[in-house]
Amino acid sequence: MGDRRQQVDAARVNRVFQAALLFVNLLTAGSTSWAAGPSTAASAEIQQLLSFVAKSGCQFNRNGTWYPAPEASAHLADKERYLAERGQITSAEDFIAKAATKSSMTGKPYTVRCGSEPVIASDEWLTAELRRFRQGR
Repeated sequence: MGDRRQQVDAARVNRVFQAALLFVNLLTAGSTSWAAGPSTAASAEIQQLLSFVAKSGCQFNRNGTWYPAPEASAHLADKERYLAERGQITSAEDFIAKAATKSSMTGKPYTVRCGSEPVIASDEWLTAELRRFRQGR
């Protein structure tokens, strides 16, 4: 009778262990899709900034090459999407600091040239636009 009880207990422990492993696998399988992303308000601000860039008519210097505004906006949108999927962007400030300030490959800062205005750092330019956008709400 003791052997039978030990077998039942071992089977019970095995089932509990398997259930715990399944639970851990389910938790970790989709961990990147569960990463915290920007709130709805932050997403709206980021989209506003990307739209502002695309329609600005300015040029963007990235790694020594000047790009037209729509191309710069598309590049920044790609970086934002990549970082947001990994939970690294939760606000418009995060977007500016982590995606729109410098090259993640070379570390060189992005700059902006609008007509005859002096060249400005992209983070300064976008932060000023974010302030204007928030004041206009």
